[in-house]
Amino acid sequence: MSYSVLLIEDDANIRNIMCLYFEKEQWQVHEAEDGETALDMIRTCCVDLIILDIMLPKRDGWSICRWIRGFSCVPIIIVTAYCNDDAQLMGYEFGADDYITKPFSPKILVARSTMLVKRAEGTVGLDQQIISFGHVTIHKQRKYVEVNRSEVGLAPKEYELLEYLVRNKGIILSREAILDHVWGFDFYGDHRVVDTHIRKIRAKLGVEARHIHTVKGVGYMLEVKNME
Repeated sequence: MSYSVLLIEDDANIRNIMCLYFEKEQWQVHEAEDGETALDMIRTCCVDLIILDIMLPKRDGWSICRWIRGFSCVPIIIVTAYCNDDAQLMGYEFGADDYITKPFSPKILVARSTMLVKRAEGTVGLDQQIISFGHVTIHKQRKYVEVNRSEVGLAPKEYELLEYLVRNKGIILSREAILDHVWGFDFYGDHRVVDTHIRKIRAKLGVEARHIHTVKGVGYMLEVKNME
């Protein structure tokens, strides 16, 4: 299956290298060299994934990421020279699904991109069951969540985190375990990213967030009696 990606990167050399590797794996590639061009392309192009640099002319990557998350759950990978924890945490708070620092391996970038898109479309690690708790219904094949029969827009990582809690109902999950499962073993970010995503999930679930319990000093647990 062929996927499409939008590369938002002002460095032509880096952009050309990424383009070469994605096209080698049969991806359809769109390119933007500055923030304003990126916004125009996002409005007009339907893509499966966005690769986003932070330091861009005309409009920075932070604002673009936050703007995208206002209306779309398309997977976003931030690729940047910023390698400190605060910048990485900010990326996840703004809704990015992955964060890769420069210099990076183009092969690894394409591999992680492919896995992220497959997870987003529900072809990796999900079955066709529908599960529910309280007034929340999770459609695992279609990968979306309803509360009181109204769809709730969860970002990909928020969805994966919620599903992980549901599949391990009644089990206390440490922040380390959540990071390993949702973000991967090669994630070296701060544990606060878990707390940030839990906070966002709770806000979107409303009253039904009462089923997600904080275990002080450890992590989180989903506990509800009427789970199916």
